[in-house]
Amino acid sequence: MIIILNLCDEMMIDRKAILEELQAGKLTIKEAEDLLKRMALEQIDRLAVIDYERAERTGIPEVIIASTKENAQLQKIIEAMVERKGIALLTRTLDSQLEYLMDNLEQVEFEIWKSKDHNTVLITSTNREAPDNNGVIAILTAGTSDIAYANEVEGVAKFMGVEYLSFYDIGVAGMHRLIEPLKELREKNVDAIVVLAGMEGALPTLVASLVDIPVIGVPIPTGYGYGGNGETALASMLQSCAPGLSVMNIGNGFGAGAFACLIAQRRKK
Repeated sequence: MIIILNLCDEMMIDRKAILEELQAGKLTIKEAEDLLKRMALEQIDRLAVIDYERAERTGIPEVIIASTKENAQLQKIIEAMVERKGIALLTRTLDSQLEYLMDNLEQVEFEIWKSKDHNTVLITSTNREAPDNNGVIAILTAGTSDIAYANEVEGVAKFMGVEYLSFYDIGVAGMHRLIEPLKELREKNVDAIVVLAGMEGALPTLVASLVDIPVIGVPIPTGYGYGGNGETALASMLQSCAPGLSVMNIGNGFGAGAFACLIAQRRKK
């Protein structure tokens, strides 16, 4: 029991070891439960409590929203996650933060979806093996202004081991641009489609009316005048008359990606 507690304190023990000790009668159910709770959370210098077991519990790993954190805080959180899980995903990363991390993090690899002060960044240990494929999703944007938010979907998919197909700038202002992407995603038998659109937000409704695949709409804060912060796109998607369309909050590419990947993972099982 003392050995197990020491290992847990050093974050070196895993759930399988705890369950094996329980099965062998070396732990009581209460002791095993306490150890599992302890290993699931780690406090980093009182700055953050990392939920390491979120992926095992919910299917969605913990993701770091970077823009609200100081550089040194961000570095400590990333180092802890990479040491424990081999991977960390950052959304809304500022250019200055990205530059700092690339200068100060060691023995890691970066995959960067670049967009000014809205970077999505995947950081992995150099010896991490790629996860098994967990299905495939499609990502459609109405315009190029939506791409930074689509990058969040792409980052989450890569994080969760889901293949993705991306199609940019195929909005309803030129509906002919939608035909070939719809053909391709049908041929690939995608499990879910994320559609990002600003302005009047009509593209998700159109897509949902043409396919028998779950569609997730993401209203984007782009446009002119009234509703230019995404309110009009949100209202339009919520009032959609196309069944099979679910809607995320304004600009929530991360949430849309997580939802789409959960669908893909369940279909894969």
